[in-house]
Amino acid sequence: MSSRSFVCVIDPLTSLNPKKDSSIAMMESAQSRGWKVGVIEDGGMHWASGSGVRAQVVWIAIDRANKPWYSEVGREEVALKDLDAVIMRKDPPFDAEFVTATWLLEQGEREGARVFNSPRAIRDHNEKFTIAQFEQFVVPTLVSRNAAQLRSFLDHYPDAIAKPLDGMGGTSIFRMKKGDQNVGVILETLTDYGKKTAMIQRYIPEIVDGDKRVLLINGEPVPYCLARLPKEGEHRGNLAAGGTGRAQPLSESDWHIARTLGPELKKRGLLLVGLDIIGQNLTEVNVTSPTCFREIMEQTGFPVADTFVQAVEAALQEGS
Repeated sequence: MSSRSFVCVIDPLTSLNPKKDSSIAMMESAQSRGWKVGVIEDGGMHWASGSGVRAQVVWIAIDRANKPWYSEVGREEVALKDLDAVIMRKDPPFDAEFVTATWLLEQGEREGARVFNSPRAIRDHNEKFTIAQFEQFVVPTLVSRNAAQLRSFLDHYPDAIAKPLDGMGGTSIFRMKKGDQNVGVILETLTDYGKKTAMIQRYIPEIVDGDKRVLLINGEPVPYCLARLPKEGEHRGNLAAGGTGRAQPLSESDWHIARTLGPELKKRGLLLVGLDIIGQNLTEVNVTSPTCFREIMEQTGFPVADTFVQAVEAALQEGS
C-alpha cells in the first residue's frame, strides 16, 4: 500500500455522530497525520482456507464541515495482515457476532495483522465483571442469576443499583430499594427468570457529582476525565441516557485507580481503556469502544485522539 493504513472495525458509518463520536475523532487524527483511513463494517470480514482473513475495506476521506462528514474514495478486499493498524471499535451488544468478529481478528493476528485492542483481551474483559479483579476499588457487589441471592443483597444494602453484564449506554440499569414492590419484576427482567446473570451493587451517592470516564492510553491516564452528570430525576449519568458531560482534571483517587490499573491492562494488550469511576469507586472497565474523546478535547484542549494515534504508531514501531 502507498501509505500507512488505519482501519476501524466499526458500526455503519451512517449511524455515527460526527459531533461526538470518538472513532471519528481518532480517524480524523490519523488522516491529519498522513494515514490512509478506512472502515470495515458489519459482516465485512471472512476467513478462507489458503487465503486467511480478508476484509472488505471502505476507504474514506473525513471532513466534518461537510454533510455527510465523510466521502468514500474506494473499496477493496484486502488481507487483514496487509493493513498496518486495525482498530476494533464495534459497539456492544457483546453477542455471538461480536465474539465471531474477535475470532476473525485474532486469526488475523496469527497471520501477521496488528489489532488494537487485542481481540483476546476484549473477550477476556467483561466491562462490568472485570472490576472483580480490582476489588480494592469496588463497593459491595454481587454477580449472580439467583433471584433469592440478589434480593437478599438488599437486606445488607437497602439502596442498590442492578444491571445486566452485557449492556451499554446505561440501558437496563435499575435503582432498587428494600421494600420496593418492583424489586421482583426488576430481577425477573434482568435475569430473564434466572437464565441470565446480573450484577447488583451498593448505590454510590457520589453519582450526583458525575459518573467519571477516565481514559487510559497505552497504560497512561489522560489527565482529564469526563464527569457525566445525571439529569434531574435520573440515577444514570450516561450521555446516552441524557446525562451532561463536564470535563475536569483527575482527582487524587482517580489518578491512584488509573495508575494502578493502567500498566496491568496495557500488559494484557489493551491499548485503550475507559474506566468508569463514581466518587472513589471503580464501576466499569470499558474495552470494546471507549468514548468521550471529543468532549474532553473540546472542553480542555487536551489532544486525546492524537495521543491515541501516537500510541498506535509507537506500538507498531515497537513490533516492527
